[in-house]
Amino acid sequence: MLQRFIGVSLGAVVTYALLVLLNVGSKEANYATAVIVGAIVSFVWPWFIAWYLVRRHRNKQQAQISAEVDRQVKDQTGQ
Repeated sequence: MLQRFIGVSLGAVVTYALLVLLNVGSKEANYATAVIVGAIVSFVWPWFIAWYLVRRHRNKQQAQISAEVDRQVKDQTGQ
């Protein structure tokens, strides 16, 4: 996690520096906002993806358990 934080921070600084150097005379405040928002999103998006994938896996697993329980109940009542 610390490595990702350092990487995102360095990436944000390099991106800001490149934007300022390549666009001389433009407003840097807009770039700073874009860089900060991009750094935050790049730092946080893996957590949202992981949350979504875990939720999807749990729902699928619960559906399989429910199907197995239904099958076993059907087998017991059928005998």
